[in-house]
This record gives sequence, structure tokens and C-alpha cells, in this order.
Amino acid sequence: MPYSPLLVKPMREELTLVGFEELMTAEAVDQWMDDHKGTSLLIVNSVCGCAAGMARPGVRLSLENDKKPDRLVTVFAGQDVEATAQARSKFAQIPPSSPSMAMFKDDELVFFLPRHRIEGRSAEDVAADLRAAYDEHC
Repeated sequence: MPYSPLLVKPMREELTLVGFEELMTAEAVDQWMDDHKGTSLLIVNSVCGCAAGMARPGVRLSLENDKKPDRLVTVFAGQDVEATAQARSKFAQIPPSSPSMAMFKDDELVFFLPRHRIEGRSAEDVAADLRAAYDEHC
């Protein structure tokens, strides 16, 4: 059962307020991939503590960088079930984890940060990993 939309709203807004577009349906995910050119960062958001303490703050910090992805998108695991499944199908060779972060250049997955590389680290460490990916691929 998904959490209450009222509970999840601030967790969504942590990303949308810094420019992320929510993809809430499988069709929206397909549209994003069909229209995609350049670089995109996809965040698989979640309600867990490591999303709140490391992932979302780390993503926000990472955007304080000269190079950034052209497009920022997010799906919410456990909330937007079909959208999340469709997004994960774009990197099906990687076991599902949330939170996680995937960077695409055109249609190619060029960087992936799974939960086990987020959990137990600081937001600054997560931001540093993302910035390195931006510097390399953007």
C-alpha cells in the first residue's frame, strides 16, 4: 500500500523544487526516453532514511556544479509503481534499488549509483560522485 500523498509530498518537493520533473506514469517515462537527447539524471526516489539523509540532499548539492545534466527527472518507488518499473526497465541489467540514480547520455546509461553506494555515506559523498559523473559526461 502506498504511503499517504500528504506524507510523500515534501519528499517529492525536495527534488521538484530544484528542477526535477516527476514522471508519474509508464507513458511519461517512455515519452522522456523518446524525447531524450543529451544528458539526463533519473532519480528513483523513496521514503527511506537514506533517501532523506543522503540521496535527496546529495542530489541537491550536486547541482551546485558548472556542468549539469540537461534534464532532471524522477520516479517515486512504492508510489508511482508503473512509472518506477518502466524507468527500471531502462537499466534492467542492474538489480532494483531505491533510492538510486541513473545518468543517461542520449539513450545510453553512462552512470549508476545504487542504494548500497548511498546508504551509510554522507550527502557530500553522494554529491561528489554525481559531480564526477557530470564532469565526465555533460
